[in-house]
Amino acid sequence: QVQLVESGGGSVQPGGALTLSCAASGFTSAYYVMGWFRQVDGKMREGVSAVSSVGGGTFYADSVKGRFTISRDPTKRTVSLRMTNLQPEDTAVYYCALALRFGNDAYVPTRHYEYDFWGQGTQVTVSS
Repeated sequence: QVQLVESGGGSVQPGGALTLSCAASGFTSAYYVMGWFRQVDGKMREGVSAVSSVGGGTFYADSVKGRFTISRDPTKRTVSLRMTNLQPEDTAVYYCALALRFGNDAYVPTRHYEYDFWGQGTQVTVSS
């Protein structure tokens, strides 16, 4: 049974930083993509960043480029998202996501329906 366990959400002031982490288990494929989406009430789930396990490809939403950095540890099946210079518009529930149909090349899916499994979500609040 595939499981994604997230940690690291919280509240920060504008300009602050947080790191989200996600550990995946319950599958054996060496090829996969792990990433982060976020959602605000009443809006669609938005792709934030993702990384391929083997191909080395990465994706960043335009709104987070230069501020967020995704990293992975394939041996532990974990992915982390370092978020800096956080702004109020980054406030959302952040979800870890896993796609098992990709990961053997540089292509990184960016749409929520391309992902197969989801974490429970962790709240990130940026407010002064």
